[in-house]
Amino acid sequence: MDFQLSDDQQQIVAAIERLCAPFDADYWLQRDTEGGFPHDFHQALAQAGWLGIAMPPAYGGAGLGITEAALMMHTIAATGAGLSGASAVHMNIFGLHPAVVFGSDAQKARWLPPLIAGHDKACFGVTEPDSGLNTLGLKTRAVRGVDKMGDHYRVSGQKLWISTAQVANRILLLARTTPQDQCTGTEGLSLFYTALDRTAIAVHEIPKMGRKAVDSNQLFIDDLRVPVEDRIGEEGQGFAYILHGLNPERILIGAEAIGLGRAALARAAAYAKERIVFDRPIGQNQGIAHPLARNWMELEAAHLMVHKAAALYDSHRPCAAEANAAKYLGAEACWRACENAMFTHGGMGYAKEYHIERYLREAWIPRLAPVSPQLILCFIAEKVLGLPKSY
Repeated sequence: MDFQLSDDQQQIVAAIERLCAPFDADYWLQRDTEGGFPHDFHQALAQAGWLGIAMPPAYGGAGLGITEAALMMHTIAATGAGLSGASAVHMNIFGLHPAVVFGSDAQKARWLPPLIAGHDKACFGVTEPDSGLNTLGLKTRAVRGVDKMGDHYRVSGQKLWISTAQVANRILLLARTTPQDQCTGTEGLSLFYTALDRTAIAVHEIPKMGRKAVDSNQLFIDDLRVPVEDRIGEEGQGFAYILHGLNPERILIGAEAIGLGRAALARAAAYAKERIVFDRPIGQNQGIAHPLARNWMELEAAHLMVHKAAALYDSHRPCAAEANAAKYLGAEACWRACENAMFTHGGMGYAKEYHIERYLREAWIPRLAPVSPQLILCFIAEKVLGLPKSY
């Protein structure tokens, strides 16, 4: 059992830190204030080859594991980019994993190189206004037909909380190809990776709290034509394909949350050493020092769970419990670190120049998405402890 990073992994962390150096906390403060996607940051990662860290080498990727991808995303967040920086590239790093596993060679050759090179930006079209986390209840329909241009689907429906849809030109889209009352189990949903055609998809940005650098949107899809060649795998098996990518996504979210928590903790500790009240640094007071010490321990423990889950995934062993635990523990440790950073700064924590208020807003994201903490607790209770299913 080795808790040390390999030489190659240490080089990944160092390289990401160097790449992120020009995109410091002040850069992200500006992005958060003005809004607008961080295209220059995205392109810097693409040009250095990092968007393909977990993609197959045959298509221009590095072919590394979820462990290395998690290290990369953790480092981006920890440098001060927080969830804004991580979310700007999250979908491109691992979102197309269902296509990597279940797509044909021709599809991968068509889709992956432009994504890795940064020419394409993709968004994830699953969540809907009425179904929420009940993915099997989604209503967006894809009806198959043939016209003079060939075999295709016509898709209509709505999607909600779709990140980066303002700038994306591709969408990984889950839609119902068989009416729900005709389905058994998880069948009836199909997965597509296709062009985000803005003549058929109306994209409406959602004003929201936090992460202004990365947009969130509601999509209104009206008769979108999707070539059958853009369907991943078999018709009706899309839910199973999506499930295949849930564990690595939870691992990445946990890693990103821990990075954000560590960025907040570093700023809090620095402020506690330099802020003098009653002729002494406030960090000398146990009321300040002890909560920060607990934050360090909680973040370290959560990081160990992230690495355990990633190691299990990369060795093709079951990791659902560990991946869910990594996401839950990372998000909770992140939240408490950001909260204590605000307490440490006192009133100055409200001032944007100290970055803490932005971190605290962003800390809500990994707690809420992509799965609620309550559902994770239900999963652990049922699947690990053997308790009766509660929903």
